[in-house]
Amino acid sequence: MTDPIKLLKDDHKKVKELFKEFESADGRSKRRIANEAIMELDIHAAIEEEIFYPAMLKALKDEFVVAEAEEEHHVVHVLIDELRGMEKPDVHFDAKFTVLAENVKHHIEEEEKEMLSKAAKADKELLNQLGEQMMERKEALMKEMQGASKARASA
Repeated sequence: MTDPIKLLKDDHKKVKELFKEFESADGRSKRRIANEAIMELDIHAAIEEEIFYPAMLKALKDEFVVAEAEEEHHVVHVLIDELRGMEKPDVHFDAKFTVLAENVKHHIEEEEKEMLSKAAKADKELLNQLGEQMMERKEALMKEMQGASKARASA
């Protein structure tokens, strides 16, 4: 059994560590770290948006908490798209990635305090099902994205 709340919190911890690593890195490694963080965020957002948020909307009956999380994700997606469109790392790339990190950290704090604390009280069978679905989807996305990354590198 996979605990969906632990899965999400583990993802949060990993991405926060990547943000911290970015802060102390130099030029070339910053892009590698940013790319890794973006991949982690893409996967994390997908499992939340596709599986967790719809289930929490039904289980928690709190439309605002879910809507706010979805809007925060929207901002993250916009920043990620802009980062992907930047030709070369420069001061603007670093600044934009820093803004992304600040937004994500804020989102994590609110999500853990509000949504995940409420979700922990949801039906245990539902949580078990969500955890399994989320882990399966996460593994599929990781495999897909790593394959795409290798294809780009060899092209």
